[in-house]
Amino acid sequence: MKISYIDLFCGIGAFRVAMNNVVKKQKIHAECVFSSDIDPAVQKIYFDNFGDRPFGDITKINENFIPDHDILFAGFPCQPFSIIGKGNGFTDTRGTLFFDIARILSVKKPRGFILENVKQLVSHNQGKTFSRILAILNEIGYTVSFKILNALDFGLPQKRERVFIIGTLNSLIFDWKLTKKPMAPLSSILENNVSNNFFASKMIQEKRKAKHKSLHTPSIWHENKSGNISSYPYSCALRAGASYNYLLVDGERRLTPREMFRLQGFPDTYKITVTDSQARKQAGNALPVNTAEAILEKFLPIIHSDMYTNVDAVSDVKVNYG
Repeated sequence: MKISYIDLFCGIGAFRVAMNNVVKKQKIHAECVFSSDIDPAVQKIYFDNFGDRPFGDITKINENFIPDHDILFAGFPCQPFSIIGKGNGFTDTRGTLFFDIARILSVKKPRGFILENVKQLVSHNQGKTFSRILAILNEIGYTVSFKILNALDFGLPQKRERVFIIGTLNSLIFDWKLTKKPMAPLSSILENNVSNNFFASKMIQEKRKAKHKSLHTPSIWHENKSGNISSYPYSCALRAGASYNYLLVDGERRLTPREMFRLQGFPDTYKITVTDSQARKQAGNALPVNTAEAILEKFLPIIHSDMYTNVDAVSDVKVNYG
């Protein structure tokens, strides 16, 4: 029996890469039956790697047009709710992209879902936004569980904390005791021969080295908004809209597109077919493949076994705070 899934706000396909890795290990058959992303450059790189072009603006796609599926994936953008915490169900989410996830879940009722967002979503608006998201998912009929996870714990040399939200229709609370991996050394993701185009100007290099001396080699130097500089044997979180010199390898050069994709867990077989500036944006928006893979290793057996039990009813809906 084949597991079908959809990939919303798919970006460069981190969920899909993770899914492909896990189904091979577990010898499960799976198929992506629908994907969506509004960015044309994302649609291009996704097509070049997976062979199908994502549909565009999800807000303009009727939920009945989307094929039936077993799992919904969505690394959705975080937008403040226009109305919050007033007990209005779906009306609390209209105008936000979470509403599009909710309307699809309410009609298509997949067996489970995995959502991903920045960790700040949990505390946004004093926690009211996140509480409303969980309540709505419960109202649709899902047992919901969430946890903030760091990519550093799953083998990637990048400090990237994200909240993952999991829901199932079978009222089973997800076990968050995931298999962790030691962090890969930063040297394993750095390229040996890098074009001069990636090096910061001599002025920037000298200015940073006058401020800071690193205890690690190699290291990635991080400059925050206040101009303070720190360095670690791993990268701080990649960001789509950060300044060009936000992260510098050994205080000297910017990361290459391949290095950024490696930091997110993408294999070197993944084709980077967009400009460097687009690649930097796409890597900064992506979710870490290794983290998604660790979740899927436990999540897929739940869905796969559920497909054989023909669960149609939901009872004892709960929220688990991890």
